[in-house]
Amino acid sequence: MIPAGLTLDTYDEGERNALADAMEVMTRAFDPLFGEAWTLPQLSGVMTMPGTWLTVAHVDAAPLGFALVRSVLDECELLLLAVDPLWRGRRIGRSLLEHSLTLARRRGITSMNLEVRATNMAVKLYENIGFEYVHRRPGYYRGNDGKLHDALSFRIDMLV
Repeated sequence: MIPAGLTLDTYDEGERNALADAMEVMTRAFDPLFGEAWTLPQLSGVMTMPGTWLTVAHVDAAPLGFALVRSVLDECELLLLAVDPLWRGRRIGRSLLEHSLTLARRRGITSMNLEVRATNMAVKLYENIGFEYVHRRPGYYRGNDGKLHDALSFRIDMLV
């Protein structure tokens, strides 16, 4: 069930208002074992790129999740999707992803790509929304423990 009072606020490239909220969620959402969390300079740098947008999910002004998307011409990539672990299972990730797909369609984008660690629980979400498996990249990610993890690439065609 979607939490009461959930809002989705979107910021385009150059807007830095949401960076602190995204970083707050990122520190809670990404397991340090995998080393997937970005730094503020990384996030800030991506937000200066044309065609980038960040959507932050809030309840009562508290940031609970975010989606970061970058577009080039008629396709885009979901760079990051994160939900506070205490708020998972409440359709926040689904809401962020569906909102991102809607924004992409409005911007004339015809497909979205993403890459995810093969063991990430979000794989089921992507499949349920309609993303199609493209390929596996063995040993693509290196965790902070030195272990290698496969990446899965997915794509959704939004022309349908």
